[in-house]
Amino acid sequence: MTIRPLTTPPDAHRLPPLPNPPRKSDLQESLHFERPASMNTLARHLDALRHDATTLVSGRGYLCRQRSDLPSCPYPDMLVSFNVDAAGISDTNGYIISEAGKPPELALEVASSSTGVWDYTGKRSIYASLGVSEFWRFDHTGGRYHDQALAGDRLTPQGDYRPIDMFTEADGVIWGYSVALRLSLCWVQRQLRFWDPHQHRYLPSPSELAGELAQAHAQLDAERQARAAERQARDEAEARAQRLEEELRRIRGQ
Repeated sequence: MTIRPLTTPPDAHRLPPLPNPPRKSDLQESLHFERPASMNTLARHLDALRHDATTLVSGRGYLCRQRSDLPSCPYPDMLVSFNVDAAGISDTNGYIISEAGKPPELALEVASSSTGVWDYTGKRSIYASLGVSEFWRFDHTGGRYHDQALAGDRLTPQGDYRPIDMFTEADGVIWGYSVALRLSLCWVQRQLRFWDPHQHRYLPSPSELAGELAQAHAQLDAERQARAAERQARDEAEARAQRLEEELRRIRGQ
């Protein structure tokens, strides 16, 4: 069933932004999931598919059905929503379903020592009740804080969650497929990675992109140097041919 966005209230832009939720203090959690890495990697990929600013990739803000539900709302580490006013929601400093017009397609929680058990128990029912299509959990420790290293649930037509099939490869990579993202979420050496089954590659991280950029620049420089060497060799050959022609004319002139 297609959920159509609700009409945004005409005075929504005048409503005050939501307060910041409590910040997680778990150092390990912050080290293994920061916006400049996983979230920006995903946002860059999704933005490349659509350029109309209707895709939101965000995190650390409240997710509420309506404003009056604060402050008992969850604040997922990442959420993804399509066909919404991404800029308007960002200005709100959180995701309010009644104002956005629809629930987000995906929410993800990263394990921490303080909230690990609650992530895969109580929050499951909360996100299901909010209508979030997919709910994922990532534990960089491999399952010390969550019940699994990586797990996901998909909302059924009846409004409850059913586990997403997870697979473990011989090299230890754990993965499951997200219908919402059309990507596989992967646990790879304690890191969250996104696998593009169409391109048969992981979405490149910022550091990998920087490496690819440096490699591209090096290749370009090498090609420029090769072309410059070819031009120099051609110029030298033409100059030598011209000298030989002049010398031949002088000899024939004698």
